[in-house]
Amino acid sequence: MKRTTKNKMSIEDLALSMNRGFKKVENLIKSEVDGLAISTAKGFENTATKIDIEGLKGQIQGVDKRIDDFVATRVKHDDHNKLKTRVDLIEQKLESKSK
Repeated sequence: MKRTTKNKMSIEDLALSMNRGFKKVENLIKSEVDGLAISTAKGFENTATKIDIEGLKGQIQGVDKRIDDFVATRVKHDDHNKLKTRVDLIEQKLESKSK
């Protein structure tokens, strides 16, 4: 097998070629980083702010207070039924007396 001779490259030509290659890689990396930065920024556009979260926190606390008030003033079902039975009996007695 006979070897063919190729054009010999000087050190300066090699340095220029490598420099062009590095510039291409640098530009590719820069464009990828810029693309990632843009997509990350777009991802944060719909993120709730601290003010939004504080507002929700206040609403939740308000709901908690209303639930606590409801529980404190709630009549137990058994107590309600007992009272209803007593009221029904009283109404029946009053109706029978009025007739």
